[in-house]
Amino acid sequence: MSAELILETISITKNFFGDKSTGVNNITIFIPKGKITAIVGESGSGKTTLLKLLSGTMKPDSGDVFFHSQVLKQRSEGFAPEHAAIAIVTQDNRDMDMGESVWYNVSAGLPTGDINYQVQKTTQALNLLGIYGLKEQSFGKLSGGEKQRVTIAKALINRPEVLMLDEPFNQVDANYREALQHDIRQIVKEWGVTVILVSHDPAELLSMADELIVIKEGEIVEHGTPEKLYHSPKLLYTAKILVACSELTAAEAAVCGIKSKRGTVVIYAENISIGGIGAAKKWTVKQVLFKGFFEELVIERDEVSLRVRNYNRAKYKVGSKVGIKVDKYYEFGKWLS
Repeated sequence: MSAELILETISITKNFFGDKSTGVNNITIFIPKGKITAIVGESGSGKTTLLKLLSGTMKPDSGDVFFHSQVLKQRSEGFAPEHAAIAIVTQDNRDMDMGESVWYNVSAGLPTGDINYQVQKTTQALNLLGIYGLKEQSFGKLSGGEKQRVTIAKALINRPEVLMLDEPFNQVDANYREALQHDIRQIVKEWGVTVILVSHDPAELLSMADELIVIKEGEIVEHGTPEKLYHSPKLLYTAKILVACSELTAAEAAVCGIKSKRGTVVIYAENISIGGIGAAKKWTVKQVLFKGFFEELVIERDEVSLRVRNYNRAKYKVGSKVGIKVDKYYEFGKWLS
C-alpha cells in the first residue's frame, strides 16, 4: 500500500519576467505524510521557488498545489486553516525579534489570555529542541545553530502538520548540525510531522531524508530514496551533486583500466582501493587531505587525477607511488561507437 499523501502538485509552473529558464516548469510531485522529503539541486535550480509554491506563499503561473487533496489557497488571499498547518522556517530569521529573549520570540503569537497555556506550550517547544536553558538569552546574541533551533521551536509550537525548512543547516556549525538533524528526525517520529526541506548540499541529507527530489533548471530529474540515488544514479548531475567524485572522459578512464562504453565515467572516492595483488605502483600521490578519521588522497597518472579515500592515515606521503584497483564506477553520456 502506498503512503498517504499530504501535499501534491499537478504540473505547476512559475517563471519570472517571462523567462522559462527561471523558477520551475511543469512539476508534478507527491509528498508522503509523516516523512522527511528533501529537495536538492544546484544554486538557482528552483528549490526555494518550489518550496514557496508548496507553502502557498507564491502563486503558480499554471497548475495546482493540493493539501489533503484540496487546492491550497494563497496566503496573500487571506488566512485559511491550512496555512496554520504548514509552518515555514526561512534563512533570514525575518519573523524573529533580535533584541528580545528566546522565550518572547517562541511564545509570540500564542493566545495571551491563558498564561498557563502559554507557559506549557512554550516550555514544551523549547524542551523539544533542547534549548530551554536559553530562554532568557537575547535571540540576536545566539550562535547560528542556536538561532535555527529557536526558529524551529517557534514554528512547531502550534503542532503544524507540515514543517518546511529552507537551507536549515546553512549557518549551523558541523558539531551542531548532526544533533539538529537527530532532533528533526525525532520530531517526525514522535509527532508525525511531515518535513520538507531544501538544500544545495545534499550530502548532509543522506542520513536523514526518506525521499530525495533532485531538481535541475526548474525540473525534477530524479527522485527516490537516498540509498537508491547514491548507489544507482541515472544522471551525471545526480551523481555529482550527491558526492564528491572523479569525473573522467572515456580516454581518461582507460588510464584507470576501465573500458567505458559511454562518454563519461564517474568514480566515487570510496570505490578505489589502494594496493592489492598485482596493482602496479603507477600513480603518484599529489596531495594528502586531512578529513578527520580518514584522508583523501589526490593521485595522478598521465595527467589523470583521482580522489581516493584512505583510512590508513599517514601511510602515504606526497610523492609516494601507489597502485590502485577501481571497485565500482558509473557511466553516463553518449554511447561510444
